[in-house]
Amino acid sequence: MGGPSAEREVSLSSGHECATALRGEGFDVVELDAGPDICACLKEIEPSCVFNALHGRWGEDGCVQGLLEWLRVPYTHSGVLASALAMDKERTKAAYRAAGLPVVASGLYAADEVRARHVMPPPYVVKPNNEGSSVGIYIVHEDTNGPPQLSDTMPETVMVEAYAPGREMTTTVVGDMALTVTDILTDGWYDYDAKYKPGGSRHVLPADVPQEVHETCLDYALRAHRALGCRGVSRTDFRWDEAKGLGGLILLETNTQPGMTPTSLTPEQAQHMGITFGALCRWIVEDASCNR
Repeated sequence: MGGPSAEREVSLSSGHECATALRGEGFDVVELDAGPDICACLKEIEPSCVFNALHGRWGEDGCVQGLLEWLRVPYTHSGVLASALAMDKERTKAAYRAAGLPVVASGLYAADEVRARHVMPPPYVVKPNNEGSSVGIYIVHEDTNGPPQLSDTMPETVMVEAYAPGREMTTTVVGDMALTVTDILTDGWYDYDAKYKPGGSRHVLPADVPQEVHETCLDYALRAHRALGCRGVSRTDFRWDEAKGLGGLILLETNTQPGMTPTSLTPEQAQHMGITFGALCRWIVEDASCNR
């Protein structure tokens, strides 16, 4: 848990919640704040399994997964390739397209070029290609005067995608089962604060949508999970433009390390399906392996 990514604080919260739940399930748990000495720490601890509660770069992009494969320590969630692929938003979209899943137009551009001109007609969204939790999101509206002035902390290459209007929804996959659909209600954009601050968003589950849309979200989430080669738990996010019916449903991204905080979506969906938080954490541990 923890680690050096932009999502460090969320990961610490996820890790603590999972550790507490696993102790309640009878496991002997060591909480490890992942740092440069992670390899030495793991050799000292000699765990029978690593529960990966890291979010963002290094923990969710295949890096720590590769280390655990090298050490031959069974670990949870997706393996090296699926983690790296899902963290790269543009390559994720390529995998979606190949699987026949709907996405909006997008591309990778130099940040300086994005600052200098509109690289696509507004409205559009600019984001880092390999971060999560809505870190570094810029929305360029139709009436915006000039291109976005990205901060210096943005990477040299960013992803720009056409803005997808509509409702924000999400579906969790556990193993080979898609759970349900959550409708995420906010006063504005579903940004970092909306995701993790108490009261930042309201979650309606199951989402009040036509049955056809509900079933399609479940189908798309499971197909995305498989197209990316995910293992264990994943969560796929959607936007749905009601005015376009089923044709207004598009995929945004798939999270291979869904949040496990008190306000997180995956534990809520599991609870709705009759799976307690402790039981979910136990299943994730029992699913752990190498060669993922």
